[in-house]
Amino acid sequence: MTISLSDAGKRFNREWIFRHFSKQFQRNIGYAITGPNGSGKSTLLQCIAGAVQLSEGVLSYSRNKALVPEEKTYEYISLATPYLELIEEMTALELMQFQQTFKPFRTNIGFTDMLQRVRLDQAANKQIRYYSSGMKQRMKLLLAFFADTPLLLLDEPSTNLDAEGIAAYKSLLDAETADRILIISSNDPNEYDRCQEIISIQDYKTGRSV
Repeated sequence: MTISLSDAGKRFNREWIFRHFSKQFQRNIGYAITGPNGSGKSTLLQCIAGAVQLSEGVLSYSRNKALVPEEKTYEYISLATPYLELIEEMTALELMQFQQTFKPFRTNIGFTDMLQRVRLDQAANKQIRYYSSGMKQRMKLLLAFFADTPLLLLDEPSTNLDAEGIAAYKSLLDAETADRILIISSNDPNEYDRCQEIISIQDYKTGRSV
């Protein structure tokens, strides 16, 4: 899997969030998008995911040297962010079963093991509405890390996590990112210390348009 952005830019009204961004993301490499709060890290990540449309430039996905159709890109993406909601009427097991219908999990691990890895096995049959904020974040990480996708996008992944949750997150980074493209948006070095390349969003600021 390869993701390419060529002279990409995004603006809201007259304000450019980033501009002239060109990059090719390759598997087996971890990338960190860094910058101050409100600088546009999450916007760039959402553009890479195809959730937010670019204002200029080109985004393309390719696999085995063939372009992936835009309507199919979701099949290759896992995303965990603080602003995405879970279906709170479901239990953890029900939500996992639901996701599996459109985005299969990796075949080398079962549901019970996944839940144990993020310390949610004791809450497998509890409705997610009764989870703490940290438990919800661990559930988001489970769904993203264990989905069988070549692209893993994480936005501020340790949000609301306690020490146990952070340890689980670091364990997932070590064990579940081989042969994938990993992109983390964060201003906390502890979240992206496994990444090989650092991208500062500040390098792609140009001010207002004319």
